[in-house]
Amino acid sequence: MVSATVEVEETVCSFEPADNGAGPLWCHGSTVVARHGSEIFIAGMETLPDQPPLNNCRWVLYHRESEGDGWQVLHRDLTGRTREPSPVAVLGSGDLLVSANPTLSEPGTRGGPAEPAVFRFDVDDRNAAPGKELPVWSGNPAFTEHSYRTFVGDGPADEVLYMQNVGYEVAHLSLLGGDGQWQGVGELKWPWGGEYPKPQPLRLCYPNVIMRDRAVHFFGVGDIVEPIPEWRQEKHRITGRDWDYVFRRLFYATTPDVTGQPFGEWVEIANFDATGGSTRNCDIWVAPDGSVHLLWAQTNIDTRLRDRFFPGQQIEHSLEYAVVRHGKVESQQALITAAEAEEGDVPGGARFHETETGKLLVLAQVSAAGGVEYRLADLSDGGEGEGTSWVEVPFREPMGGTFLTNSVRGGSAPSNLIDLVGMSPSEANSLQYARIRVGAAD
Repeated sequence: MVSATVEVEETVCSFEPADNGAGPLWCHGSTVVARHGSEIFIAGMETLPDQPPLNNCRWVLYHRESEGDGWQVLHRDLTGRTREPSPVAVLGSGDLLVSANPTLSEPGTRGGPAEPAVFRFDVDDRNAAPGKELPVWSGNPAFTEHSYRTFVGDGPADEVLYMQNVGYEVAHLSLLGGDGQWQGVGELKWPWGGEYPKPQPLRLCYPNVIMRDRAVHFFGVGDIVEPIPEWRQEKHRITGRDWDYVFRRLFYATTPDVTGQPFGEWVEIANFDATGGSTRNCDIWVAPDGSVHLLWAQTNIDTRLRDRFFPGQQIEHSLEYAVVRHGKVESQQALITAAEAEEGDVPGGARFHETETGKLLVLAQVSAAGGVEYRLADLSDGGEGEGTSWVEVPFREPMGGTFLTNSVRGGSAPSNLIDLVGMSPSEANSLQYARIRVGAAD
């Protein structure tokens, strides 16, 4: 059984809310924390007090030595204004890349066009100024401040994939090759929701994406305004809002070579349109044998809709784990379950973590009787479903809500250290960092 020791819990930085619809962890499909050897990097955000939303932020890169003391500002972007956080990727060569989406609009303008950029740091020479690179795209996509971007690294190959949404129909892709050159590699068109009263594309947002030797695997959730008129009216009656974005369908797609082959057909992993439930992708990992591992959380019924549209039905929550081979779901199991009116911890977010020896761990956040808790399990042990062996991670102050880690999807090497970033539970508007050392139980 795996063991977990919490070695560090500390504040990284504080910030003023930008009130622009985003936040420091809004890019939660990718990651803002990366580890290179003994060094950890986190991309945070600062709000520009003299600028109105939406483009009223800038990114700041923080650095810490594993055995050092506290966080230092490595670089503060003074060249661009942006809306969203800046996912990072680290390469085996020792370069750290920070994605950015600076606006092209004049100061004081609410929105407008943007020009994606990447800043490259040499982690072996932290005093050197970063280089700025402009990804190359197929065609001439009209990017805006709403990037919904994905930024992932293949560390061993020294390659990075940058994906950015345009409107509600497609994401555009740019690849940084091992030769240091960017190239446009086409676009990914979203699934079509032809079954809705008003047919529409199913924009997929906050995806978990992993790239290995240019094979790319995409796992994302539909993010659209409530498509069922009766449910939209009921939600408006309850909330007073004219819109309500829903996350009810999960999709997976892959290509064996993003530079030469299009993505295959969409595979629907979960669908709660029939009951108004919800689901969110949590993570994706590719095993050495090529199998694709998926992790997501789901709730079968929206509590706001249950009493009127699904009276008497029990609300159930679960953390789901599936293995996909050759584009088909080979197995699926619930790692954590919680049913209404029954004892049990409600699962929230979760992340895969690969250790130095190739073990696949799951770090899960749950809402328990005593508050938020974190649990760790080793899926390499072969435990399944109710038999999964969980150990509690002994945080002093467990972070609620979204958390990000030093993922292999961001280029960080497999490690027995988990670097975790989330919101501080005790300091308002502050990023918190924690380090967990994993190993075999005594």
